[in-house]
Amino acid sequence: MDHQEVGRIWDSNADAWTKLARAGFDVYRDHLNAPAFLAMLPEVSGLAGLDIGCGEGHNTRLVAGRGASMTAVDVSARFISHAREAEAARPLGIRYLTASAVELPFPDESFDFCMATMSLMDVPEQDDALAEAHRVLRPGGFLQFSICHPCFMTPRWSWVTDDDGERVGVVCGDYFDPEQGRVEEWTFGAAPPEAREGLEKFRVPRFFHTLEWWLNTVVDSGFRIERVQEPRADDETAARCPDVADTKIVAYFLHVRCRKE
Repeated sequence: MDHQEVGRIWDSNADAWTKLARAGFDVYRDHLNAPAFLAMLPEVSGLAGLDIGCGEGHNTRLVAGRGASMTAVDVSARFISHAREAEAARPLGIRYLTASAVELPFPDESFDFCMATMSLMDVPEQDDALAEAHRVLRPGGFLQFSICHPCFMTPRWSWVTDDDGERVGVVCGDYFDPEQGRVEEWTFGAAPPEAREGLEKFRVPRFFHTLEWWLNTVVDSGFRIERVQEPRADDETAARCPDVADTKIVAYFLHVRCRKE
C-alpha cells in the first residue's frame, strides 16, 4: 500500500469524519490533543506555515487564528473540499491544496514552520514525509507533529482491569515486527447511535514504527529534536469530558518539535 492508495481510503472516510468531528464527537482532539499541541507550539504570528495532512482543516484554522499565514495539504481531495468550504464560510486566508506528504508541491525553503497533527503515522512512506518537511522548511524553521504513541498504541492492544472492573493498564504487543497497512475500522466512540446513523465506520490503514525508529528518522532527516510531550488529561479536563480520562492511565499520543539547523 502506498500513499496514493491511502488517499483513496481517506477520501471514503472524509464525509463521515467531517460531519462527526464538526458535531463535537472527536473529543480526544478537542479536549486534549489540540489544546496540548497548541500549548507546545512556539509563537507563529507573522510566519508562513504549512499544515501537512490537514484533514478538514480544524487545526489549520486554530493556528491561522494565532496570526500565521497558513497553507495546508491533504492527500484526500474530499477532505480538502470540506476545508475549503469552511474557509469560504469564515475566511482566514488559508490556502488548501490536494497533495501528498511525500510529494509536497512547493520549492525548497518555502515555509517558516510545518505542522502535522495525527497524520504522519498514516503515511506509508513516513521517512519520505519527514524528508519533504525538512526540504520545504527554511533554515532555522521547525516541524511540530503529533502521532499515536508508538510504545502504547501497538497492533496488539487491550485494557487490563482490576477486580472492580476499573481500567488500570494496557497489554501492548507486536511492537517490533508489526503487520503494516492493516486497515482498522472504528468511529468516534463519543458519537451516539443517532449521530452515526447512516454513516459507515472509518477505515484507517495503520503503519507502525518503534519509538527508536521515529526519533532516529527525525534526526537522520536533518532535524534537531527540541521538545517532546505525552499529553494526558488533568483532573479538570477528565471531569469535564470523562471520555478522555483514560489518557491519565496510558499515553495515547506523542508530540515532537524539531528544528532544521
